[in-house]
Order: sequence, then C-alpha cells, then structure tokens
Amino acid sequence: MSLYPAPPRTLTIAGSDSGGGAGIQADLKTFTALGTYGLSVITALTSQNTLGVDGIAAVEPEFVSKQLRAVVGDIGVDAIKIGMLHNHKVIDAVADTLTELFGGTGDPRYPSIVLDPVMISTSEHVLLDSPSLPALQQRLLPVCTLVTPNIPEAMKLSSIESINTVDDMKTAAKKISELGCKAVLIKGGHLSQPQVFDVLYERESSEFTIYEHPRIYTKNTHGTGCTQSSAIAAFIAKGKPLREAIQLATDYVQAALLSSFDIGHGSGPLNHLVSILPRALSAPSELDPHPFTSYLIRSCAPEWTMYTRKHPFILGLKDGTLPRECFIHFLKQDYIFLMHYARIHSLAAYKSFSMEDIDAATDIVKHIIRESKHHIEYCQSWGISLEEFHSTQESGHTVAYTRYVLDTGVSNSLLALRVATAPCLLGYGEVGTWLHDDPDTKREGNIYWPWIEGYAGDDFQTAVKKGRDLLEDTVKTHPLSAAQLAEMVDIFRKATRLEVGFWEQSWSLHD
Repeated sequence: MSLYPAPPRTLTIAGSDSGGGAGIQADLKTFTALGTYGLSVITALTSQNTLGVDGIAAVEPEFVSKQLRAVVGDIGVDAIKIGMLHNHKVIDAVADTLTELFGGTGDPRYPSIVLDPVMISTSEHVLLDSPSLPALQQRLLPVCTLVTPNIPEAMKLSSIESINTVDDMKTAAKKISELGCKAVLIKGGHLSQPQVFDVLYERESSEFTIYEHPRIYTKNTHGTGCTQSSAIAAFIAKGKPLREAIQLATDYVQAALLSSFDIGHGSGPLNHLVSILPRALSAPSELDPHPFTSYLIRSCAPEWTMYTRKHPFILGLKDGTLPRECFIHFLKQDYIFLMHYARIHSLAAYKSFSMEDIDAATDIVKHIIRESKHHIEYCQSWGISLEEFHSTQESGHTVAYTRYVLDTGVSNSLLALRVATAPCLLGYGEVGTWLHDDPDTKREGNIYWPWIEGYAGDDFQTAVKKGRDLLEDTVKTHPLSAAQLAEMVDIFRKATRLEVGFWEQSWSLHD
C-alpha cells in the first residue's frame, strides 16, 4: 500500500495546442498546478502558436472513444473538463461513450462535467463547425454540471443577437440552462469595462451569482478560457462546491494573468505554474508599462478610489463648493507636510548606494523645494502670510502620516521608503489630471481651478513620471518575491489610507 493517497483524478477531453498555451496542454498544467492527477483524451491536433491556429487535424471518433474507455476503465475520474470537440461526429462519440460508461442523462454515476464550448479561436479560426452546434446543445449540455461560454459563445448557444450588459448575460444564462445543463457561467471579458463581471446561473435554485474582478491589462491571454474551465473542474474534483470552485478558479486565473510572460511573437500564455513557481509581477508591456505601481494601486482599489475620486474634499474642489476654511486648513498642513516630505527624500538619498539613486533622490528634493515656494506664493494669494504659516501647529494626523513614512524609511529598505511616499506623488498626479480633464469640473468661477492646473501641469506630471519610473526600475533590478510584494502592498495601503485622512482632517471643518 502506498504511503501517499492518490490525488483527485481530473480528465480533459479537448484538442492539442502545439504552442502549449491552451487546450490539452493548458488543462494538464492547470490540473498539476492545482494538485490533481491529469488524464487526457485528445479530440484534435492543431498547428498553432502564439500568433494563431493555421491547421487542424481531427482525431477519428472511434479513437476518441477508445481513449476515453481506456482512462476511465482503468484509472477512473472524479471530474471532467470538455473543451474543443471540432465536429458533430466527435461530439456524438464523446456523448455515446459517456453514456456507455456512466449511464443515461441524469444518472447519478456521472462525474461532474465542466464544458468549455470552444467555437472560434482568438485568431478567428473555426474550432467547431456550425452544423455541429445542435449536437453540442442536444447531446452534451444535458449531462453537464457547468457550461462556461464567453460572450460570443453565449450568443450562439442562446440565439440572442447581442449581449451588452450584466442583465443581458443573466437572460442568456437562463436561456442556455433550458438546454438541460445544471448551471451556466457566462464570462464577461468581452465587454469593454474596467471591471469584469462573470454571471453564474444555477437552474435548480434559479439563483444568480455575480463574480466581479478587475480587468488585467496584458496581451498574454492565450488559453484563458481553457485554463479557467479546467481549474473549475480541478477544484470540483477536490471536493469544493460549485460556487467556491468558480471563485477559486477565477482567483487562480487572475494570478496567472498577472504573472504571465512573453513567449513567441503574439499573445503569450498565462503562467499556469503560478501556484507552484509564482512570479510576483508580470514584465512591463505596451499595455501595462508600469506593472509594479499598477499592481499596488489595483491591490488597494477601495482606498485608492476614495483618495483620488470619491472623497467629498476632492468633489468639493471639482465643483468649487469646498468651504474656504477647509481649503485654507489643508494648505497650511500641506506646507508642513512638504517640509517633512523633503526630509523623507533626503533620507532616501542617504539610504542609496549608487550615484544614480542619490541623484534621483536629490532631484525629487529640489522639486519639493520648488513646489513649496509655489505653495507659499499660492497661499499668499489666499491671504495667508508667511508668519501665519510658520506659526501653524502641526495637526495630529500630519504627525501620524509623516512619522509613519519616516519610520518606514529608517527601519526598512529604500524600496519600502519609496513605496510609502508613492501615494502622495502618484495620487496628486492622478487627482490633478482627472479634475483637469473631466468636462464636469467647474472652471469658470472655480477658486480651486489654479490648484487643479498646478497638479495637472507639466512640472508636476514630469515628477510623477520620474517617481513612477524610479519605482519600476528598482523592482526590475531587484525582483520581488511574493512575500516582499505583499509587504509593499501593505505599506502602500497604509500610506493611501493616511492620504485619505489628510483630506478628511480638513473636510471635517465644514459646517
């Protein structure tokens, strides 16, 4: 008897991808990465790479059935993922053999089956001919635990001409379920929104579940659908209930997209081994040239959105209704903050061990000094004298914020110090450009418009670019482990919350 129990057995029935990013190859990588034993039945051979599919050779239906009998008869299976089937003859062979092995439709002996109804490749190559669609609907959907179409596939399965909203996705999911499958998960990645919404409909309970996750901007998306469906099958094989399996699979795909890498000259693969050999960050790309700072912001999305978009202080600047006393309090505390900010970046120069890093830190200090001079001139236009500035008491929140960043710099790495200062630089840059470019921002008669113009101007935006590039260059030179990245996210989140508090302390003065 073995000392080690056998892992759950997960079977993929799909086509082969010679490029290794999708199909059988992606499924087996996913099964292994998620701790299950992968079995395979190949339905077609494809000639493809990251640039697309340029040829398909179907496997004879009889041989597809032979493979299926061989693996199930000897090894058994706990969950099945079905992908590319190519034509109705293969569909019939798979359906007939499943019935032979597990009984008729609805037989309790059926293992959980996840069907990814692959129809057209990203390069527009037909992977399921049109006459085979009725066979897919009538022979396979009735025995499926879950069907996972994307938007174009859902339109074909449901005969709905357009799907543009979450409500449309709900309608389509419900209609597809009428073909007999237990549940339908429509993936919303084809809808052009910053957040992606996937819609699950479970026929027995008539319940919808909405899964929301941020869009990952990367060209390396080859095999995303294959990977998600095989991950769901793997988690089901491990005993997870359907809803949890979908969430876990989605999280896995998100992580695999974030840590994808460039292979070939087209759309590269996900990092299927992210759970085994994690890459903390993806490489810079044309779609996302700043993966580190993008990751920090995305990881702190609720705090960042409040800081740069939703806080009443910002909205008061936008429409010109912010009480004058709130803004004056902010200006006074901001001047004190700028002095500490210069000290913090002087500490960054001290902690640097190359002339280039020292020069970068001193350049930032010089910019802060220039900004503080403009700050004084701007404040004097508001009737605040230099003497009044110097006599201003530092607020408790300003103390807390600046000391947190200084303590981080003293006790932690140079990168940690730069991350702690990043929300200030990046956030004001984003606030300035958003308020400046938004047509709904009041311009004429808005006493805060000059402040907005200052932070949207070339001088400050150049500083933002330099600061962002400095962060990216640091992690490119010294790649982060997953644990180090998590630590940087924690620092960035705390500093972002302190930035929200900086708005709050001044806003709290309003009547």
